[in-house]
Amino acid sequence: MKNLTLIFTFLFSLSASALTSGEPAPDFKLKGASGKELSLSSFKGKIVVLEWTNHGCPFVKKHYDSGNMQSLQKKYTGQNVIWLSIISSAEGKQGYVDQKAALEEKTSKKSSATDVLLDPDGAVGKLYGAMTTPHMFVVDKDGKLAYQGAIDSTPDTSVDSVASAKNYVVAALTDIMAGKKVTQPATQSYGCGVKY
Repeated sequence: MKNLTLIFTFLFSLSASALTSGEPAPDFKLKGASGKELSLSSFKGKIVVLEWTNHGCPFVKKHYDSGNMQSLQKKYTGQNVIWLSIISSAEGKQGYVDQKAALEEKTSKKSSATDVLLDPDGAVGKLYGAMTTPHMFVVDKDGKLAYQGAIDSTPDTSVDSVASAKNYVVAALTDIMAGKKVTQPATQSYGCGVKY
């Protein structure tokens, strides 16, 4: 049954896309684990990665237990990229955290994200069409959506597959930093359904 649920979630995500790559990324304002309210527009002129997350999801666990997500966060925030992890789980549903718990989770998971943003009413998640965790978005320096979709090419929960997978976020960031157009601006996201 669990595998059927995972397959359904993956297939369901194929039909969901609220935004068009190359168009301006919608602005939003959310409170972070840091206690600060952050808006996307405040980072204009910088590359921004948006990572929808839920630490109860086995697909998210794959990338955190392997250290993959933290490694990417550390690498790119060290190169002046803003990395925002977003939790759109509704209160009472898997993955929901308040500000204090989000800060504790950020510390315990050794996240190097710029901040963890709280979206308990799901407004920003729905605005972006975030359907899975993880669901990744990259916004370029001009505020345009440069990439949206899966973190990588291997839609499974195995830590062992991380090293051999093609990482679409890395590919997009590499293109942007080289001043090139992103070769693959959209892929099909996979993971657990966002718990709206």
